[in-house]
Amino acid sequence: MPKKKELCNLILDSCCDLPRHILDDAGVDFFRFPYVMDDGEHLDDLGESMQPKEFYDRMRNGEISTTSQIPTSVLTETFEAAAQQGTPTVLLAFTSGLSGTFETIEHVAADIRKKYPDFELYIVDTRLASIAEGLLAYEAIRQRKHGLGAKQLAEWAEEARWYVRCTFMVDDLEPLRRGGRIPSAAASIGTKLDVKALLGFNLDGSLALSGIARGRKKGLKSICSTYNGERAKGWGEDEIVLIGTADDASAGDWVAKHLDHDEVSIPPLRCDIGPVIGSHVGPGMVAISYWGDDRRESASITDKIAQRFK
Repeated sequence: MPKKKELCNLILDSCCDLPRHILDDAGVDFFRFPYVMDDGEHLDDLGESMQPKEFYDRMRNGEISTTSQIPTSVLTETFEAAAQQGTPTVLLAFTSGLSGTFETIEHVAADIRKKYPDFELYIVDTRLASIAEGLLAYEAIRQRKHGLGAKQLAEWAEEARWYVRCTFMVDDLEPLRRGGRIPSAAASIGTKLDVKALLGFNLDGSLALSGIARGRKKGLKSICSTYNGERAKGWGEDEIVLIGTADDASAGDWVAKHLDHDEVSIPPLRCDIGPVIGSHVGPGMVAISYWGDDRRESASITDKIAQRFK
């Protein structure tokens, strides 16, 4: 809950992969997604209880991390506390395109609204994950600070999510194959040919293949060239860019150095890819997220038709 009375109570979740201090400084609560390793269940608390290096070293040593949904009891307890506090509340949630958690959240929220009919609770499906979700959340924190109320903030997020761009590369396709995110044949061929998949998000929040690169260095170059060609030019000097890595700071350094970012006054915000996202991408992932043009404008005709019915 906020440290002081606010016009709006903002709740996030740990899949945003933002640095913990940003949420703490803003007085923003967040749901902690569970993950399970050999020693039992852990909660993704944005690196407080397990540092990224420890998590990814355990994966490198053969441990498999699995993830699960946020328990219904935790959702209910958090929304109940917010309702009793009485401050209008917005939740920016992990994409429904990659998890069933959003559907559970909607059911719990419906029950809370029935129990507290005067309580304003807005649930936004970001249709984004990791630092793409984090970019939206980072700006939402700023908009809240500048005075947006809950309804306004939810409406802002519903529109702003379409302008979030993200490109990421994984070092090994096997974790994505194991999680059912890509076909087995694609993972096998990619590994044999040392092909690095460049990925982003479809409009429904599922994964989208945006390109391929032969080798890791070419993949990093593609990430930078994509940013340099797609970033929006009208966001001003305080435009924020997020760079996320799964225990590969040197790759993040290389990307930051090769961005066309000279006219922007603030350096890229560096983020660690947390254990929930990391369970599905493995060590070595490199990602960048930034503001660009409306992604709906570049969607195919069939995607635009489908979007009208969702």
